[in-house]
Amino acid sequence: MTNTVFDKTDKGREEIATRANHLAARQRTLLLLVDGHRDTVDLMAKVAGLGLDEKALVDLLDGGFIQVHEEVAPAGADENGPPASAGAESETAVPADITAADQPEIAPAARAALIGDAAALRSAAAKGILRDGETQYQALYNFYNETIRSAIGLRGYALQLKVERATTIADFRALRQAYLESVLKAKGPELEHSLRNRLDQLLSLGD
Repeated sequence: MTNTVFDKTDKGREEIATRANHLAARQRTLLLLVDGHRDTVDLMAKVAGLGLDEKALVDLLDGGFIQVHEEVAPAGADENGPPASAGAESETAVPADITAADQPEIAPAARAALIGDAAALRSAAAKGILRDGETQYQALYNFYNETIRSAIGLRGYALQLKVERATTIADFRALRQAYLESVLKAKGPELEHSLRNRLDQLLSLGD
């Protein structure tokens, strides 16, 4: 997931000027910091001492006080997944056809579970379930992010934050129900059914 930069909406600027919507003091402090330049990580660092987390941003977004200004890739990120830390080495053997670039930076003990069985991945790629050279983790990461943006939109921001924090296939599996309920609410049963089938295909690759 790309790092998001927010800016105030007209409603947000009105709240700063007039306090018309009576935001709580902590929310108002966060709103003041939203300026179209600071990204999510920077904002959260500045309000951590107030006990705020990403949900506070989601609440401002849902309330119409802020809007997405732009999305920028974090340093070291690539288009297939989260940023990878240079120099990290794994003590766990991995299939020869899975390169270091394919693997997110995780604890060595969890890496084999993320990559899954190499033969199963090759079979999935042959059937068109995975893109060429893609791992199950990458496929799920990309699927969630792409479809949350296209099907759910800004209301899916909280889900995208959870996708960003996911480090195992089990984490992605735990998001399934909330994701499908959000798609159903946003786009109806037909698209929910189609995306559910695709998601279940990806989740079942390691079974």
